[in-house]
Amino acid sequence: MKKYLLQISLVALVVFSLFSCEDEGYLSSPDAQLQFSVDTVMFDTIFTTIGSTTQNLKIYNPYNENILISRIRVAGGDFSNFRLNVNGESSNEVFEVEVPARDSIFIFVEVTIDPNGQNLPMVVQDSIEFTTNANRQNIKLIAYGQDFKLIKSESVGTTTWTAEKPYLVYDYAYVDSTSTLTIEPGTRIYFHKDAGLYVRGTVNADGNFQNQILFTADRLEDTYKNIPDQWNGIILFSGSHDNVFNFTNIKNANIGLQVGTIEDDGYATLELSNSKIENMAYAGLFAMKSKISGYNNVIANCGFYAAALLVGGEYEFYHTTIANYWGGYTSRVRKTASLVLSNALVIELADGSKVTHTGDLEKAFFGNSIIYGNKQMEIELGKNEEKAFNYYFDHCIIQVPDTFNTASKDHYKNVWKGEEYNPLFVDPYNDYNYALDTLSAAKDIGNPDYAKLFPMDLLNKDRLSDDGPDLGAYERIEKKNEK
Repeated sequence: MKKYLLQISLVALVVFSLFSCEDEGYLSSPDAQLQFSVDTVMFDTIFTTIGSTTQNLKIYNPYNENILISRIRVAGGDFSNFRLNVNGESSNEVFEVEVPARDSIFIFVEVTIDPNGQNLPMVVQDSIEFTTNANRQNIKLIAYGQDFKLIKSESVGTTTWTAEKPYLVYDYAYVDSTSTLTIEPGTRIYFHKDAGLYVRGTVNADGNFQNQILFTADRLEDTYKNIPDQWNGIILFSGSHDNVFNFTNIKNANIGLQVGTIEDDGYATLELSNSKIENMAYAGLFAMKSKISGYNNVIANCGFYAAALLVGGEYEFYHTTIANYWGGYTSRVRKTASLVLSNALVIELADGSKVTHTGDLEKAFFGNSIIYGNKQMEIELGKNEEKAFNYYFDHCIIQVPDTFNTASKDHYKNVWKGEEYNPLFVDPYNDYNYALDTLSAAKDIGNPDYAKLFPMDLLNKDRLSDDGPDLGAYERIEKKNEK
């Protein structure tokens, strides 16, 4: 009798277990289909041998029962350029991954591309395979890679950088006082985090309209294209002479272009033309006791100063657009003016004491230019009475309060201020487009004599072809049917 009771108990236990498994089981239909957030995981252009940012893929279970994915794998296996992380497990092949009913999980994907010795972008492809109830589904993986020339903690000497391949700078590239770095038109130079170009000699970066020279960060994904503070910047030390930056684009650094250093004797010289300096965490153009001549430049979107000309020097700018609409990257509100002119600089030392450096501001001239932004006061003047302080705005729109005194003929001639003289940039906030709208107050009011000196604008348009030259770096020429 006991024997039969034991058998009945075992049968009951098996039946109970079967029913329990059924309650906690998985959808077994061979027609079950996972759903995905995208059908392709795509990486923008990245540098070979350097890992990408992480992309993610979301997997959905659309059913009222749990699903067990029996296998998730990269088709290329361990030899693939792509790497997976599934539920915290870093592996290119994982088994038995549960997705609860009406729920989802994330898969994270990274990629590294091997160099191929070519100078053209390449495409690397693979796929992620999902096997569920013997049913297979695939998600494509695509990455675009670019080979490069690496400069790492290097004194480059007298040399020429060409447009054949992009350059990637780690830590720094250094040009000593006896050397000249020539950068050919069309050259692209990318900087890793905290890297910079430091110059005691000379840089000749002479691009042209068709083949401009690029200085920017090494994160090429679309989400990084306008993010500041990704690299340190370019420093031209005092004593660095005859520097040329023409048709150059400098983006996304801490200080885009520093000209002069307070701790070094002498001054730096620079010709800056047809160039854009944008999206800097601190300053776009930061100059100290230096000599700069410039035209057709846009200096824009910086966390503190678009342009700071300090401790004296000689500066001359024509058809320059200084526009600061900083925002969107941080909760910190900009409290500083876009343009600062000063013959002094106060530095606070580590012990709390302060040191003041002064120098004669022999000239700070702005002709046919725009200084504007999203603050009421976009010009700051810092004058030390012991040193010369000469500045002059001629045919300029400036963003200052109506109470700002521009009556002095020693400093202002044909200067416009107030909301009625808003230059109306096309889109300074989202597309960072500082060209002029058709209703811009900056149209046709420039000094023709300055336009004759620089007849072509930043986009190679003729300033002398319509009713008058516009202020700033861009000339707006209306089509006949738009008048």
